[in-house]
Amino acid sequence: MFDDVRVAIARRDIASLSRERTIVLALAIQVFIAAFSSFLVVGLTSMYDPGSVESGELTFGVSGETRDELERAAGSAGVETEHYPTREAAMDAFRRGEVVGVFHAESVDRRISVTATVPDGSVQSTLAVVKARDVLESLERDERTRRAAHLQTRPVSLPPEGDGSSYFGFTYTVLVPLLLFLPPFISGSVTVDVLTEEIERGTLELLQVAPVTMADVFDGKALGMAILAPAQALLWIALLVVNGITVANVVPLLALVSAVTLLVVVLGAVLGLLLGQRRQAQLLYSIVALGLFGVAALLPEHPATVAAKLAVGSETTVSTTTVLALSVLAVVSYAGTRRYVRTIDPERY
Repeated sequence: MFDDVRVAIARRDIASLSRERTIVLALAIQVFIAAFSSFLVVGLTSMYDPGSVESGELTFGVSGETRDELERAAGSAGVETEHYPTREAAMDAFRRGEVVGVFHAESVDRRISVTATVPDGSVQSTLAVVKARDVLESLERDERTRRAAHLQTRPVSLPPEGDGSSYFGFTYTVLVPLLLFLPPFISGSVTVDVLTEEIERGTLELLQVAPVTMADVFDGKALGMAILAPAQALLWIALLVVNGITVANVVPLLALVSAVTLLVVVLGAVLGLLLGQRRQAQLLYSIVALGLFGVAALLPEHPATVAAKLAVGSETTVSTTTVLALSVLAVVSYAGTRRYVRTIDPERY
């Protein structure tokens, strides 16, 4: 499909990436995450969902006239409590470090008013806030149930409590899309660099005396970047599988990554050729790429959601349609950009 000139350009651009420290560092970080995902996912999940961390040693002090209801809710939420006769006594225990937080519950106009105190500025405070939230949500559920007979109107039903694994959700909704979509964005950014460098160095003008056209240059540079990202995605998937994380629908996932890669490479090429200056083109590329990724939320399924569903093996018709639509859009965009590139006169730079 591609002649030797285009392949030579692609090989030169890929080889030049080894001299880009930022790119090498980004790839090294991704390799590290993918290679040790079974270990890192534990720590990363604690930031994604602090409530998933075991915290049986956290004990809250409870005081106030409605502490019985609060202690019952804490028991339902799996939080240990210590009973104190007054708020001052509970706060003294909090200052001495005997309890991680304090709940003070009072009855105000037949309502329960709870004041929660948690430590500030530590990792433990994050866990304490999450546990305090669980206690308050449990208290709200208990009161809704206990007072339902006194209501004149039927309240909105509460959503069922989820029992899914935080590790499963984090792995397939955060880690897998992160590893799959970072390479395409890097490829688009590198496309901006390789084109603007040619323009700033004035090497495009030399093409007029060489048997290479602007379309050949565009094909070669796009080829290198369009191959690199899916190859990285395949490597990340292999490393995830080695770490015991099953990834289904590998081929559709690679098709999705290839389509997104081709789209951002086209975007980077167009901005690089239009602006001709690396700094401005990179800034505009970052803004537009992130903006388009956000606008993609208007689709029936966001590409990140499609990647998660494909990886889990619960793809839908919409997921498959999204992959096909992005693939067609990528091919059409590439063909249109190639036609535009053929009209560019290198002397304009």
